[in-house]
Amino acid sequence: MNPLVQLRNAGQSPWYDYISRELINSGALKGMIDQDGLMGVTSNPSIFEKAIGGGTDYNTAMNELPPEVTNVKDIYETLAVRDIQDAADLMLPVYQESEARDGYVSLEVSPDLAFNTKGTIEEAVRLHKAVNRPNVLIKVPGTQEGLPAIETLLGQGININVTLLFSVEVYEQVAWAYIRGLQKYAAQQGNLKQVASVASFFVSRIDSLVDQQLAARLKQESSADMQKTYESLMGKVAIANAKVAYLKFQDIFASSQFLSLKQQGAQVQRLLWASTGTKNPSYSDTYYVDGLIGPDTVNTIPAATFTAFRDHGTVKPTLCEDIEEAKGVMERLASSGIKMQEVTDTLLKDGARLFSESFDQLMEVIRRKREG
Repeated sequence: MNPLVQLRNAGQSPWYDYISRELINSGALKGMIDQDGLMGVTSNPSIFEKAIGGGTDYNTAMNELPPEVTNVKDIYETLAVRDIQDAADLMLPVYQESEARDGYVSLEVSPDLAFNTKGTIEEAVRLHKAVNRPNVLIKVPGTQEGLPAIETLLGQGININVTLLFSVEVYEQVAWAYIRGLQKYAAQQGNLKQVASVASFFVSRIDSLVDQQLAARLKQESSADMQKTYESLMGKVAIANAKVAYLKFQDIFASSQFLSLKQQGAQVQRLLWASTGTKNPSYSDTYYVDGLIGPDTVNTIPAATFTAFRDHGTVKPTLCEDIEEAKGVMERLASSGIKMQEVTDTLLKDGARLFSESFDQLMEVIRRKREG
């Protein structure tokens, strides 16, 4: 059987970390839903920059825009909202069959708003209304300024994909913000069965940065024992960190605060593994899918990794295995002098900056296409 389809039997939903007009119009997305058991789609500014800048698929749509749509950001939103709507329509049967658990398509608020609570709330409400589909998730970054926005938006019944999560501690804050948001929505007699959220925990970027720091220490280390410690941590921290986050997920969603909401039909806020393409060629090309399979999770898989996993992925409940070893990895990392909080703080700032840069590049691409 197709390993992507088998993921569903293990309790994990395969989503696709890419969207484009060509993917939708060619029938490829529909084929992935039918043949690969695809259960969701995610987008971000980098993805739209590749999609819109990478060919001529959007040229006709751009030329057909109403004359009053002249602002570059408005042009982008018009194009992006159309893609999200079309993908959401294709995903609607999955949404209905899964009873609002899956079948979602994600659209991100402007990265320029990552540290702006009020601006994030306003833009999320506007985008949610513009897409006007029950199975859209609005992406909000898990910054300290994003947390109150997440709670407020969920309190209005808007589905949220919390993005750019690296830290277990910040993930815990996000999960509790989800619960508080549901409590607010329930107090207004909102239908909790229709509210969904995922917490997007980025994975491979952690190994990329930690491995770099370990390699630098290894070069300067004279102690054989410490050299062994550094070597034993290479490529291990990202998955260990994710497993620790999953333990927190299990605790929080077994709490009395959540169980009272569950009785009213609330879903858990699933952990979504993001950034699961393998960046280090010495690791397996399915490393961050094979190693993170477990119930009540999502893996949003980039295109090359999706193809690789379909071909030779291995499905077994790895997320719940070797938990003590995962804790040991995090303890050894701390004793080696690498501070996880510094790593995750750096990655959050870098991630927000990279998305912002991609967004600026996307605006420039659209400006050039419009003028040309």
